[in-house]
Amino acid sequence: MRKTVAIVGRPNVGKSALFNRLAGMNISIVHDLAGVTRDRITAECRRGPQVFNIMDTGGIGANTEDILTEQVQVEAAIALDVADLLLFVVDVTAGITTIDQSLAQMLRRTNKPVILVANKSDSEKRRLGSGEFSKIGFGDAAEVSAVHGYGIDDLVDSIVEKLEITDEETEEARDLRLSARPLKLAIVGRPNAGKSSLVNAIMGQERAIVSDIPGTTRDSLDVHCTYNGKHYQLIDTAGIRKQAKVEDAVEIFSIQRSYAAIKRADLCLLVIDCADGAKMQDRKIAQMIVEERKPCILVMNKFDLFHPHAQQKDRLEELAETMRREFFFLSYAPLVATSAKNNENVGKLFVQIEKVRKGAQGRIGTGVLNRLMHETIENTPGPLGRSPQTFKLLYVTQVNETEDVSIPVPHFVMFANRAAKMTDGYLRFLESVIRKEWPAPGVPFRMSVRGKQPKEKKRK
Repeated sequence: MRKTVAIVGRPNVGKSALFNRLAGMNISIVHDLAGVTRDRITAECRRGPQVFNIMDTGGIGANTEDILTEQVQVEAAIALDVADLLLFVVDVTAGITTIDQSLAQMLRRTNKPVILVANKSDSEKRRLGSGEFSKIGFGDAAEVSAVHGYGIDDLVDSIVEKLEITDEETEEARDLRLSARPLKLAIVGRPNAGKSSLVNAIMGQERAIVSDIPGTTRDSLDVHCTYNGKHYQLIDTAGIRKQAKVEDAVEIFSIQRSYAAIKRADLCLLVIDCADGAKMQDRKIAQMIVEERKPCILVMNKFDLFHPHAQQKDRLEELAETMRREFFFLSYAPLVATSAKNNENVGKLFVQIEKVRKGAQGRIGTGVLNRLMHETIENTPGPLGRSPQTFKLLYVTQVNETEDVSIPVPHFVMFANRAAKMTDGYLRFLESVIRKEWPAPGVPFRMSVRGKQPKEKKRK
C-alpha cells in the first residue's frame, strides 16, 4: 500500500504551510489564527522516487476557543493511527513549549517513526535555535522554512529513507498508474445543507467533521473512496454564504477554495436543504456551476424532513415540481432526494453519477445532427429582425474535447449565413431539440455560431 505521512504539532506552528509545500499546491488554508485546520486533509507528495500520501491535521493539545476542538483532536488521533510516519512540527521562533513536550510523550507512545521538523528556520540565527529541540528526544531536527521552501528537499530525502521507499515501481504503484483516475465530485452548497454528512454517508464513517454550526468545514477536503468498484475523489467544500455575511479572512479563503473546487471538479453535486427550501444563494451557486460549464446533479438533502407525514410518491412529485421551477436553468440536471443523516438513497445518487458519466461519453452522429437541425429550422424558423431574411444554416458539428476529461462537455458549432440573427433564445430552443435526441443527463451543452467567411476577391 502507498505510505502515509501525517503532519502533527500544536496549533500555528506551520503544519498547513508544510503540507502545501510538500503537495506542491495550496490546498490547506494558511492563516495566523490558531485552529484554522479542522479536518484531516490528504494529498499526494510526488517529490520523492515514489508517490506517498501526506496528511494535514488540526493542532493538537491547545485549548483554543474553537468549540469543535474535541472533534479536531479525534481527527488528529485517527491520523496518528493510520500514518506510517509522523512529522512532528515545532516552531523555532517560540522554542520548546509545554504543549510540545506533552505531544512528544504522546508520539512516543504510538511507536511510529518520527521526524522532528523545526519550522520557520529561515535565517542563520533562527537555525541556531533548532538545537534545543534535541531535548525532546527525537534526534536532530530537520531545519525547514515551509513558507520559503528552505530544507524541503532534505526533508523529503529523510522521509524516503525512513519509509524505505525505493526507485523500483511496486505492483501496487503500477496498478495505480495504469488504472483510470478517480472521478472528481465537488460537493457544494450553502452552509449546513449537509455536505459533510453526505461525505460521511458515502464513506460509511465519520470522515468529515459535522456540526450544526454553519461554517464548520473550512478547507476543501479531498477524500478518495470506492463505490461499487469505481474510484471517486470527493471534494467536501465550505458552505458558500452571501458575501455580505462573510465575517472573517478565514471564511473568505474557505469560499475561494469552494470556487476552486467547482473549477477542478469533473461533476458538481449541488446539495440543497429541501426541508428549508431553495434560497437565492442556492440559485447563485447553481449559476456559478453553469458559468463554469460543469456537469451537475441536484442533491435534495434532508428529504426525511420534507413533509414527512405525506405519502412518499406525493412528496417526491411536489419536490421535483418545486425544484424544477426554482432551477429552471438546470433542467438537464438529474434530481436525487437523499437523507445523508439517515444514509438514505446514497446508492441512487451513484446510479445517477454513473448515468451522467456514461451519457457524456457518446456523441450524436454528424449526419443525424445536421438533418435534425435543418428540419427544425425549416419547420420553426428563427427571428427575422429588421431584415426579411433569417439566418441560413450551412453545417453543424460536435467538437471533441481537446483536454483529457472524465465527463466531456459537448460543444456544438453551427456555421451559418447571417449568423448574427441566431439569438441566444433560439440557440436554447435548438439545444432542447438536440437533448430530445441525445439527453446526456447532467451535462451542459455549449452552443456557438460562426458566420461564413466572405470570399476573397481575385487579384487581377
